[in-house]
Amino acid sequence: MMNKLVTAAVVATFLTAAQLPVSFTVVAAEQTAEKKAKRPTRLAGPAVGKKVAKAFEAFSADDIPGAMEILLAIKTKKEYDKAYVYRFIAIMYVQLGDNEQKAIDALTLALAPDVLNLADQDSGLKLLADLHMQVKGYEKAIAGYEAWMTFSGKSDAASYVKIAQAYAELKQLDKLIAPADKAIVLYGDKQNQNPYILKVMSYYDRKMYPESIKVLETVVQLFPETKQWWTQLGMFYMLVEDYDKGLQTLDLAYKQGFLVKESEIKTLASLYSQSEAPFKAARLLEKHIASGLVTRDDKNLFTLANAWHAAQDIDKAAKYYGELAKMTNLAKHYSKQGMLLKQDEQFSGAVKALKKALELGAKNKGSINLSIMESYFYQGKYKPAYAAVKEAMKDPKSRRSAKGWIGYIKDTAARKKVSI
Repeated sequence: MMNKLVTAAVVATFLTAAQLPVSFTVVAAEQTAEKKAKRPTRLAGPAVGKKVAKAFEAFSADDIPGAMEILLAIKTKKEYDKAYVYRFIAIMYVQLGDNEQKAIDALTLALAPDVLNLADQDSGLKLLADLHMQVKGYEKAIAGYEAWMTFSGKSDAASYVKIAQAYAELKQLDKLIAPADKAIVLYGDKQNQNPYILKVMSYYDRKMYPESIKVLETVVQLFPETKQWWTQLGMFYMLVEDYDKGLQTLDLAYKQGFLVKESEIKTLASLYSQSEAPFKAARLLEKHIASGLVTRDDKNLFTLANAWHAAQDIDKAAKYYGELAKMTNLAKHYSKQGMLLKQDEQFSGAVKALKKALELGAKNKGSINLSIMESYFYQGKYKPAYAAVKEAMKDPKSRRSAKGWIGYIKDTAARKKVSI
């Protein structure tokens, strides 16, 4: 319905301008005095004008095929009459939809002689450029917008954006920067994001990352509410290995609620860890693993456990290594859990985890048996401690340390009057 109203307005203006010279003065008054002086107002011949009026009546009654039938049957001799009818035909093709090429052909014939009244030639040139853009005739679209600007003496931001888009489609990425910049200037205070998007894409695809960053630093100030700019800027800082700025940017983005993807949360956590803030990394991952945003899989649990370990929260590190061990049933994770529990003086849990590691075929049997021995010893369980240290003696890598413990365990057990 909206398309029909717009087209009706265009057609009505077109007919009025052609047949009622007095109304054209309203349009012409907006043009420069020079162009009004050089370009006379023309009228269609009476016979052609009547037939076009009938076509307009059909169009107004939603009978576009009927309007087209009338228009296509019109025979014209005069150059202006022919251009006038072809322009109307082009508008009808546009209204029908899926007839862009026919509209282009008709409009090209209408515009070629350059005899249409000033406003008609002006709007026709712009419409032709838009149609070329729709059918992916990007080179013709660029030429069309430039022809319109030259003819009309006008320029608008939207047209420059389309020129930049056309260059992007043609993979002439260096050429899109100038029209994008012109669009930015013409938008003025009412800035639009599209030219910036095109500039970032151009610089990124050409691996011009510092230039991309300059554009992004501008747009986060112009459009601070737009999530994508913050995340992109953070990622670009990382591309140029400016991790401090990357962290600052993504941290601000997170505080504004802009990080909503698993990859974004993991990236921020990684930056926290690199900047020696493992507690923040661990807390961030823990929160979003719990919420389900970050997948509770072995890789993410391993990262979380490591982060808590780096943050010196041994209890939590051991907890997540334990969860990881149950998930994977791998000896190395049980071994890590056991070592951390021993460090945290949770000796019973340590023995359980370390024995499970041995059961699953851990390779570092000597060091694990030494840790089992220590866990038993500090619980006052000297007999199993002695058994564990004898197992540690079997491993050449741990034999020396184990040998030093044997006498100490015997002496302590003797003092405590415990049989080993």
